[in-house]
Amino acid sequence: MIERGELRLPEMQRRYVWRSPRVRDLLDSLYRGYPSGAILLWETDEEVPLQDMAVTQQANPYQSTRLLLDGQQRLTSLSAVIRGESVKVRGRKKPIELLFNLDHPEKLAVVTEVNEDGDDEDEDDELIDDEADSTEDDLQRRFDRMTFVVGTRKLEQLPQWVKVTEVFKSDSDAAFLRRAGVSGFEDPKYERYSQRLAHLRGIRKYVYRMDVLERRLSYDEVTEIFVRVNSLGAKLRSSDLALAQITAKWRNSLKTFEAFQEQCAKAGFEFDLGLHLKNLVVFTTGQSRFLTVGNLRLKALQVGWTESCRGMEFALNFLKNNAEIDSPALLSSPFMLITLAYHGHKRDYILSAEESRRLRNWVLVANAKGRYSRGSSETLLDQDLTILKTGGGAQELIDRLRQQVGRLDIAPEELEGRNQRSALFKTMFLAFRASGAKDWRSQVAIALGHSGTQHKLQFHHIFPKAVLKGSYSGREADDIANLCFIAGKTNRQISDKPPGQYFPPLIEKSGLTAFEAQCIPTDLTLLGVDGYKTFLHQRRTLVAKRLNQFLGT
Repeated sequence: MIERGELRLPEMQRRYVWRSPRVRDLLDSLYRGYPSGAILLWETDEEVPLQDMAVTQQANPYQSTRLLLDGQQRLTSLSAVIRGESVKVRGRKKPIELLFNLDHPEKLAVVTEVNEDGDDEDEDDELIDDEADSTEDDLQRRFDRMTFVVGTRKLEQLPQWVKVTEVFKSDSDAAFLRRAGVSGFEDPKYERYSQRLAHLRGIRKYVYRMDVLERRLSYDEVTEIFVRVNSLGAKLRSSDLALAQITAKWRNSLKTFEAFQEQCAKAGFEFDLGLHLKNLVVFTTGQSRFLTVGNLRLKALQVGWTESCRGMEFALNFLKNNAEIDSPALLSSPFMLITLAYHGHKRDYILSAEESRRLRNWVLVANAKGRYSRGSSETLLDQDLTILKTGGGAQELIDRLRQQVGRLDIAPEELEGRNQRSALFKTMFLAFRASGAKDWRSQVAIALGHSGTQHKLQFHHIFPKAVLKGSYSGREADDIANLCFIAGKTNRQISDKPPGQYFPPLIEKSGLTAFEAQCIPTDLTLLGVDGYKTFLHQRRTLVAKRLNQFLGT
């Protein structure tokens, strides 16, 4: 039905967001015979605003249209894998490449539960790649216990791993069995592998129960059903429900929203559409809650959208060029942009030099302290919006931040126990980059946008986990004071060597500057496992001092 264009997507729906691991888990669940919920459709002859699905479709051959209200993520994923189609996700077309393990254990390994239409936006939104602390043998043993994995070139070369899409496209087992080394019918693996391939193809025969809404319902009634079904089931986020309500009032507005979202992405700031909708609500109502959307008139939404786009453009320009935060990965919360946008709007985009300086200071300190990551984000955002709405500015935002966090400077003990997910980790990168930090071997300045695996930035455990294993917990090894930024090739060459071994040749070749730029003590007495606690204490002191210099606190 999807391929023939009989099943289409209404404008009220959210876009396709699933990442490959979610599709892998769905396939795994169906392979086990787990239930996968129902599908909600509406069959109508009414002219309804549509959007393109994430997979290609033919023109609908019928007069009436069936619209998919619930189940988009599952059905799009299955259509892509079974048909071998690429999906459009986050503005890019890419195939979903999954591999199936013919030799998986009889007792299937536990996998992540699939939560249909859950929030996938931040699953792999890390600032920088982690180093591969596990050995290749450890990773291979873990893969061998799995039934489905997201494809890698290395696993594709192994004979027992087959491409899921190729199995679905062929009814013959011969090529897969021959590649897996099965020599004939007498081979003990023949029956086992053949049964598993047949079981995998059986996923194509899984029957989804379809609940179809009556034709007599209007678009507005169906929108209300969509909102109720998804809010009662807690499947969609509030922004997705708000989008349904907005597009019901403002027909064909989704293309307008997505065009601006794409414009921001081209400027280096790709955000979920929900952020832009929240900005729209802020500019229309002066507060951030989506609960008011149902009461807003069409004209107010249209005027609010125009103003919110101007505000977001100001915010992005200020963030990149004044605060030198050039990637959303360096933000502790994207809500920072909404406050910046509304500040510019309330000042008619005319700021004095002093106001600009204070606003930059607020951005950097609020980002480092995680202003919108403590407690209810929307409550905190509304506090700041109220300040701006009542005539306040950057100084009042700073005063409110001080009330929340107590002190604006960074104390060394504030770094203790923090890891790479901390807002301070992002600020540490900004401070080190501003200090001229470079890779220890190539001397290329650290940056997020490097090309190629050789130069791509990774965070590195100064004391590798393998060195600390047995003496310290994984949490202690991930302490922010044990992390620094180097290129992927340098990281792989160091591997699991202790710092006492790999520091001296690097220092001899490049000097101490590269280490000093990242506040790393190089005293050899601190570089053994016994000196780890002292090393962390000394580095926290150095890092805190550097952060305060950078923040102006």
